[in-house]
Amino acid sequence: ISNNMIKINLENIYEPISISEDFIEIIFHSEIENDEVIPLYIRFSSINDIHLPNVYNLGFGPIDKDGNIDDLIRLRHKNLNKLFSTLVFFAISFLENNKGSIVGIDGSDESRAYLYHRIFKSNKEELSEILVTIGIDWYVKLLRNGDVERDDDGMPYFKPLLEPFNYLRKNSDLYRYY
Repeated sequence: ISNNMIKINLENIYEPISISEDFIEIIFHSEIENDEVIPLYIRFSSINDIHLPNVYNLGFGPIDKDGNIDDLIRLRHKNLNKLFSTLVFFAISFLENNKGSIVGIDGSDESRAYLYHRIFKSNKEELSEILVTIGIDWYVKLLRNGDVERDDDGMPYFKPLLEPFNYLRKNSDLYRYY
């Protein structure tokens, strides 16, 4: 993944090949560095968390042999600005067509989470005009007896802690979810 700053421009996006009626799935072509054009899929799926109602995770990438999005594949896209502008554009389209919903993203690995964090920070002005950006960390409640709150299996019970995206937060201090 390039260290260059990615700039979001909602007027420079890849045209969709297909959009589902409910905007849950969008397909578009992206050009990668060897001049190959590949279909990429965007899917919005409910995260089904009682603490984060109506949150849909934005997943994207090519489809694997089982029909799932391969979000771990390493592709070298020719135009990262256009790729991420396309993702933001269709996230906004999903929100406009699914009122009351929230779109979240989670890097499938540390380097992708770092990239998303930097994209939000470097596009603060552009994104803050159209989106409310939130960062989520996870916490475990410390009980008065000195123990921590636990789930039915005795494991620490993690809950989301939502906050407005802190643009002064260091790039190395990643949120768990955006």
